[in-house]
Amino acid sequence: MIGKKRKLGKKIKDLQIGDSYTATQIIEDRDLLLYLGLTNDANPLYIQHDYASQTAYQQPIVPSVMLFGAVSSIVSMHLPGPGSHITQHEMTFPKPVFHYSEIKISLEIIAIDKENHQITLSVVGYDTEGDKILHGKLHVCPAYEPESITGASLENFF
Repeated sequence: MIGKKRKLGKKIKDLQIGDSYTATQIIEDRDLLLYLGLTNDANPLYIQHDYASQTAYQQPIVPSVMLFGAVSSIVSMHLPGPGSHITQHEMTFPKPVFHYSEIKISLEIIAIDKENHQITLSVVGYDTEGDKILHGKLHVCPAYEPESITGASLENFF
């Protein structure tokens, strides 16, 4: 990857209010185990069926921060895309998500602040029953327009 030019996401000048992106994902055991191993999170509510069966959830649930990771991935890869960065988030998780659930997450641009190089996205997620599993708002700094290497190197000569 060194020396290979990577495509950046949309720049702020290319974004419009109403731009949106929707992704569907199935939460697999391998995803959960990778997340839990990476974060060293051993909460029995996430992985132990015997414990979870004794809770109000009746079965293991997906960590809400893992759901936020799915949202973050959409921002980083699709809207606005590579080179962007979430600067603030506010999210609610009204219904638990269980292992092997299929979820649909949608993001939509609701405000653009070109002066501060920031956009605001609404985010909403649903399970296959159509119940809301997450909703909220994100502030995102889209990718910056890279400076030309040759243009920057010639600045010293003028």
